[in-house]
Amino acid sequence: MWWAGGGHRGAVLAGHKKVGHHPFLRPQLVARLTTVTAMTTKGRQGGLVDWLPLRFAHVSVVNPDKQRQPVLVEQLVQGDRRALAKAITLVESSHKEQQRQGWHLVSSVAELTRNRTHDQNGRRITPTFRLGISGSPGVGKSTFIEALGSHIVLQGHKLAVLAVDPSSTQTKGSILADKTRMTQLARHHHVFIRPSPSSGTLGGVARATAESIALCEGAGYSVVIIETVGVGQSEVAVGDMVDMMAVLIGPGAGDELQAMKRGIMERADAVIITKADGDFQIQARRTLAQYRSILQLLPSRSALWSPPVLLCSALNHTNIDTVWTTLVRFRDIMHGHNELEKKRAAQRVNWLWRILEDELMQRFKGDQQVAEHLQNTQNAVLVGDISVEEAAFRLLDCFAPPRT
Repeated sequence: MWWAGGGHRGAVLAGHKKVGHHPFLRPQLVARLTTVTAMTTKGRQGGLVDWLPLRFAHVSVVNPDKQRQPVLVEQLVQGDRRALAKAITLVESSHKEQQRQGWHLVSSVAELTRNRTHDQNGRRITPTFRLGISGSPGVGKSTFIEALGSHIVLQGHKLAVLAVDPSSTQTKGSILADKTRMTQLARHHHVFIRPSPSSGTLGGVARATAESIALCEGAGYSVVIIETVGVGQSEVAVGDMVDMMAVLIGPGAGDELQAMKRGIMERADAVIITKADGDFQIQARRTLAQYRSILQLLPSRSALWSPPVLLCSALNHTNIDTVWTTLVRFRDIMHGHNELEKKRAAQRVNWLWRILEDELMQRFKGDQQVAEHLQNTQNAVLVGDISVEEAAFRLLDCFAPPRT
């Protein structure tokens, strides 16, 4: 038995079931105890280790996160929700080392699940259905997802909801936190809900959302819903990640010019009029007719599918089954004609370029050479000494000089 002194006297390093109270001692010191030596650490009084009357020739300090990754991957592919949450935390992290660990983890999960064609009961596994839900704030996205999600799990599916929340401008954290807005759905053991702060990236879609989708698929979730902030560019970014985009419209939202915004309605594979209950029923039916007319004016994106306009009440669960049947029909048609596979392949390429553009901009802004010339260059543009184009190329040359 080996003992360590310090702030907590008698911490066991090896040879005993109890391990020292300090978190640093538990996972990170792997001691090969062979010869007598003394070790003194500097630091505050009562710190980590004041003295170590230990006998060892070498202490290997290892990164516990890297050691735990194979275990984490194994737990994740077995459907452990806590393992999935930990994995998503890694890919969402802004810490570069944790990001790299997250990327390796995603690759490991993909490698393990790529050739998985049947489940544990021998049933053939169909590809995960990736569904994007968008709509303006206040349209009832969370209420609709809770109603639809409850119906989905009753059909025997495992459901993951990645809710991209608006971010606090100060903390960059989620403001609304969809777990608190989907209380009934969050309690179901076949449902995983993850609110993610948008942090102002890629039009309100968290940069790691694509990796999070892959992790959810690896954990065995057959339906993944991505709820967007609903502020324009979100739909464009989510459209490059999902199989189907459903846009929610509230009753009385008959602003046809708003509806005609390209990049939103043109990306809609289905339009769903919500809150068709109570005093809103007449308005909802009027809105239904308006949007059916609008969609007829837009060019069809596929010869196989014309986007339908549906009516439902999430509050009363009216027509929720009809909505789900329509969404599944879209998936089956597209999958049956190999369109989903082609779409996902194109999405991977688009997402590659999005990440490259985002990462290059971050590196550009953090570059020391750029920082040294940025203020003077901006001032020169302000007073009109140089053109905007010349200023841009000067800064680009500071970041990456042209190769001769």
